[in-house]
Amino acid sequence: MVLSVQEVWQLLEHIRLPHYRACLSVIYACGLRLLEGVRLQVSQIDSARMQLHIRGGKGNQDRAIPLPERSLILLRVHWLTHRNPVWLFPSRSPTGDQGATASVPLEESGLQKAFRRAVQEVGLTKPASVHSLRHSWATHLLESGVNVRLIQVSLGHSSLTTTAIYTHCTPKAEQLAADALEQLTAGLP
Repeated sequence: MVLSVQEVWQLLEHIRLPHYRACLSVIYACGLRLLEGVRLQVSQIDSARMQLHIRGGKGNQDRAIPLPERSLILLRVHWLTHRNPVWLFPSRSPTGDQGATASVPLEESGLQKAFRRAVQEVGLTKPASVHSLRHSWATHLLESGVNVRLIQVSLGHSSLTTTAIYTHCTPKAEQLAADALEQLTAGLP
């Protein structure tokens, strides 16, 4: 399932609660898995190198992934709303506590529900899930000309075959290939 860039932004705009919107935005902007996103810790941000250090990802693999500047700004602004010393997305109490003293991260089920609600509200007919953000991120990077090997490393895949699952042939990718072939054959008699 690949969402267009416009569909991703439309969905994110329909996420009502700021802590869910911030988490989902970072999941998309960094190509994270759901649990990697909700379990992000303050110590995982390397602002000097503009990277997120993912610890114990799938297969217990660690990796460093690029952190877009806008995502760093978003994380900093969001952190100011709760100032939890450990979690970037701390659990919220039923009484509305902002999470400064939370000892656990945000629950993934709440994030999933917010995403499903946004899918319904925008009238999206594609069977999208939070994981669709990761899938779409990889496809959007590939369509933008990013080397598939770099995408593989950022996703934390040991095999390029696994990465290929995320990189579908979309109309944009097919058009880019057609344009490249036209350029390659432009000088033929």
